[in-house]
Amino acid sequence: MGFVGILVVIVCVFGGYLLAGGHLHTVWQPFEVMIIFGAAIGGFVIANPMSTLQMAIKLAIKGLTAKGPGKKEYLDLLQLLFQLFQIFRKDGPQAVEKHIEEPNSSEIFKAYPNFLKNHHAVDFLCDTMKITLSADLSQYDVDDLLDQDIKVAHEQEHSAQHAVQSVADALPGLGIVAAVLGIVHTMSYLDQGAQKIGELVAAALIGTFLGVLFCYGFIGPVATKMKNDIDAEGRYLSVVKAALVALQRGAPPLVCVEFARRSVYPTERPTFEEMDTATKESKKAA
Repeated sequence: MGFVGILVVIVCVFGGYLLAGGHLHTVWQPFEVMIIFGAAIGGFVIANPMSTLQMAIKLAIKGLTAKGPGKKEYLDLLQLLFQLFQIFRKDGPQAVEKHIEEPNSSEIFKAYPNFLKNHHAVDFLCDTMKITLSADLSQYDVDDLLDQDIKVAHEQEHSAQHAVQSVADALPGLGIVAAVLGIVHTMSYLDQGAQKIGELVAAALIGTFLGVLFCYGFIGPVATKMKNDIDAEGRYLSVVKAALVALQRGAPPLVCVEFARRSVYPTERPTFEEMDTATKESKKAA
């Protein structure tokens, strides 16, 4: 949906300008664009380490091309957890160990490719089950451990999101810089007549226009979408966490996934009937 939004902004802004009698060649000022975005990118590089720059680009692309987990993804997650926990309860730790040691080779994990593509979630689940199988941890230890994992991951991701938001916040000011330079340039043409001066002033004002447009029409919304994606990923991991803590508490698999299901936002949460049907199918498959 990100590119649809960009298209709507472009069509409405420039379409409205054309319908009002404007001319697009006036808006096309490549040197103004160079000043604004050159300064913005330079500041972005100065302010952030390479890891943050790479993550910001990755999250921005993801924000424009991907959607967050929906009901189908959560239902797959709950089915996966139920199957793993069933094996753990029925056949013991060694039976589940082969699945969590090599998830890419596991028939259970391969049945849920959407989950398997989420490398952070795979590590989050498998690494936690590994440590709980090899060490005597209480439910409170697991709770704290998973909270720490989610917190650290999101601190790094939010730093990338804040970096992009800072670029968006700087664009109106950089647009003014470009406009001021345009006015300075205009001063050398004061003897060229009103038409020439008018063209140059109009070109200078495009700098302010572009800075504001890209701040509020493009870069700012991308930063907001990045934040929403990070929060959605955090919610997804919190659902896994709820199941793992319940398992460590000694709850049966069905209760574990119910704890997880209740951790999903109502708009994406599978119903009790949907989950009941899915778990019965998993039992038959087993």
